[in-house]
Amino acid sequence: MVVVSVPAEVTVILLDIEGTTTPIAFVKDTLFPYIKENVKEYLQTHWDEEECQEDVSLLRKQAEEDAHLDGVVPIPMASGSDLQQMIQAVVDNVYWQMSHDRKTTALKQLQGHMWKAAFTAGRMKAEFFSDVVPAVKRWREAGMKVYIYSSGSVEAQKLLFGHSTEGDILELIDGHFDTKIGHKVESESYRKIADSIGCLTNNILFLTDVTLEASAAEEADVHVAVVVRPGNAGLTDDEKTYYNLITSFSELYLPST
Repeated sequence: MVVVSVPAEVTVILLDIEGTTTPIAFVKDTLFPYIKENVKEYLQTHWDEEECQEDVSLLRKQAEEDAHLDGVVPIPMASGSDLQQMIQAVVDNVYWQMSHDRKTTALKQLQGHMWKAAFTAGRMKAEFFSDVVPAVKRWREAGMKVYIYSSGSVEAQKLLFGHSTEGDILELIDGHFDTKIGHKVESESYRKIADSIGCLTNNILFLTDVTLEASAAEEADVHVAVVVRPGNAGLTDDEKTYYNLITSFSELYLPST
């Protein structure tokens, strides 16, 4: 077993979700298809609710900002539009954004609300790799703080941890960050996270499967290990040599505090 030693100055472990704590297959084959299969029915059911209207107006605003992009689907204003036509426009816009793997706050917010309805109704449970919960418990016992940083909204993150195959594991997490603090490939985001936690960037160890995120974090003086899991994107030989790689959280060795 490869062992990666955690530097003594590290007091915070920052975790990515997709491909790190949770199989990419769960996200790709369960979470996202659920949105596509159910978005129309969801909008029809919840259309008159304030939360749904806020989601729609955020998507409409995003569509206006995207007007210059190829294939973007505009969302008409409520007044004078046929309801079914408008719902279809929202559905088409969501499909378009998802097909381009957009990470807009507007899309994430609607997805988060849809997942919330599904998780709380027990229609879905989040999958975690089997090494995650035991490791997080171990880190916390050693006095580490554990935070999540994912492009999925904080609300969606809390749903995953609150409704997992391991039960409700939210209490194991000290806090959550999403793209509202900044994008994961921008080093400034990691400085803001350290400020928000109240530590130095070199007190953080970030675990991610994406080397672009790893290099942004490193640029901010954050310690990094790249997580290699089934279904994750392959790494180049250079990346394999350069980064500390782990295939399981159990491979992280904490110097006795």
